[in-house]
Amino acid sequence: MSNKFANLLLATSLLSTAALGQAAAVPAASGTKIGIINMQTAIIATNEGQRDFEALGKKFEPKRAELKGLGDELDGLKKQLDTQGSKLNDDARADLVKKIETKQKMLTRDSEDAQNEFQTQQSEVARKIVEKMYPVIQKYAKDNNLGAIFDATRVWPEGEIVWAGESVDATKGVVDAYNAQSDVPPPATPASAKPAAPKPAAPKPATTTKPN
Repeated sequence: MSNKFANLLLATSLLSTAALGQAAAVPAASGTKIGIINMQTAIIATNEGQRDFEALGKKFEPKRAELKGLGDELDGLKKQLDTQGSKLNDDARADLVKKIETKQKMLTRDSEDAQNEFQTQQSEVARKIVEKMYPVIQKYAKDNNLGAIFDATRVWPEGEIVWAGESVDATKGVVDAYNAQSDVPPPATPASAKPAAPKPAAPKPATTTKPN
């Protein structure tokens, strides 16, 4: 699974656990077989998930461009300090260092804010799909005589599933069933493309050289 979705991994795992926890209030399937489902893959693979995550990625494109612009400005100031720092008087050099520090703080803060907002909205998209997916999973279990379906998004040792064969993987079947009852058509271009969150810029300390 792409590292771009590491931030979605925990969110969907918690959301799926909460949604599937409703099973206690619903008549359980009577089968004796078990199945597994990768909830993260299932959410992203639905027509609805592909549409909504793609839209979310496009929504944040201006913010990514803004952050890139800030990063380019910061790099330009650092390059100026590296190449001209020794030629500047103390006041001019101190002013340039202060500009770099201010710009770095601004970039770090804006990047973190954008990342948090992106993850919040990403989790909200996943939550809505999970809520609608639960009855689909329940029906799939009954139709296939499954007594239980476990979330295999995270495998051992992070998760409980140590190993499972493809024959018990219900992910595709659930996605197909979800899409069949959904009014969302498949995307015009298959979405292997996944939304990338605005990436925080790693803080880089301003280079400072003591004046001669």
